[in-house]
Amino acid sequence: MAEKADINFYFDPVCPFAWMTSKWIRIVQAQREYTVDWRFISLRLINAHLDYDTHFPPEYNAQHTAGLRLLRVASAVREKHGREAVGPLYEAFGARIMEAGPDEGRTPGWQGSPALVSDALAEAGLPASLVDALDDVTRDAGIQAESDEALSLTGKDVGTPIVHFEPPEGVAFFGPVISRLPDEEQAGVLWDHVIGLARFPGFAEIKRSLRERPQLASFGVTAQETGKTEDWHAGSRRLKK
Repeated sequence: MAEKADINFYFDPVCPFAWMTSKWIRIVQAQREYTVDWRFISLRLINAHLDYDTHFPPEYNAQHTAGLRLLRVASAVREKHGREAVGPLYEAFGARIMEAGPDEGRTPGWQGSPALVSDALAEAGLPASLVDALDDVTRDAGIQAESDEALSLTGKDVGTPIVHFEPPEGVAFFGPVISRLPDEEQAGVLWDHVIGLARFPGFAEIKRSLRERPQLASFGVTAQETGKTEDWHAGSRRLKK
């Protein structure tokens, strides 16, 4: 990977919205021949000042802690095998956490289990011994620093993912939060719209309530629940005229 990537993508492995956005970014990456540096932001660490029992559903503490454990492994991978090894590992994590069906009946925090990590390491062609990094708390300071770096780009009232395009001078933003994966045509159009908004110096936020569950197997979705793909394409064509 080049010393400076076209996109710095900050992710937590257990965030479904970061995962969906990462899948879209990979399509754009292939279409535009971008380089991506997959970087870390820990939901558990950026929310460490909050009382989890008050601010989050019961399962979030274990889930966010699992994400931190996975980032420790990713940190060890990056240290020992280079930055280019993180992307395939994140794909392997996501395939097991987001694409393998809902987690009913599993032990809370299953996303950070040694068995899952061992399988992901094997798929990514990495040594099995790296599973030991799950409990390596000495890596947390570095993950915290990278999480702080991500939030310094956008402000603190955001989550994951954070995207930084053309760093260090380029634009950065939280999201976009998308509930479904754009197709090949949609992916580039959506990217151009997002970057166009982000590049306007006065732009701060655009937001609406989520209209559907994330279209992922981890939410029990086996096919798109709703869809207006043709309407979206038609609207995009009108915008181009």
